[in-house]
Amino acid sequence: IESMPGCERHSLESMLKEVGEAYNLGVKTFVLFPKVPDELKTNLGVEAYNPEGIVPRALRLIKAAYPDSIVCTDVALDPYSDQGHDGVVEDGKILNDVTINQLCKQAVCQARAGSDVVAPSDMMDGRVKAIRDALDSEGFTDVSILSYTAKYASAYYGPFRDALDSHPGFGDKKTYQQDPANGREALIEAALDAAEG
Repeated sequence: IESMPGCERHSLESMLKEVGEAYNLGVKTFVLFPKVPDELKTNLGVEAYNPEGIVPRALRLIKAAYPDSIVCTDVALDPYSDQGHDGVVEDGKILNDVTINQLCKQAVCQARAGSDVVAPSDMMDGRVKAIRDALDSEGFTDVSILSYTAKYASAYYGPFRDALDSHPGFGDKKTYQQDPANGREALIEAALDAAEG
């Protein structure tokens, strides 16, 4: 990954090898972020909840080899979007409620595959409660939610977007990510996410 010297993407095979090496050194918790092939990307991000997609397969491999590991998975549409945004786009705008529906499907799919912690990083309003309700209704009451409560619209995420190949296809993410200069908003968002579950 050019903008992150020393970091690389893994195949499922090399990922499992890396997990094994870390596990043997005492690391028991892992976070998965996918690099999705362009031909699987759509505006609705349906690949995000494909049970045979890259994340569910990775989860099953890790949990089969290291059943007591803790695996955290990213919940967002940008890796799966042909628009490069964290949500479903219509007429140049992000559709909050439609996106939340897709995120719920993604979180449940990941839980079914073995995720211990789902981490919504999309910054859609109301997604924590919706995901909690979706997980609970499917029997995944023990799957935790690690919300990205204060995610800023900044160049800081540039290397990460390079890693996922998920740069916005138009505009920026300022309509749903936070202004780095507004610390007050971060506290409000944290309180809202906590109240949602």
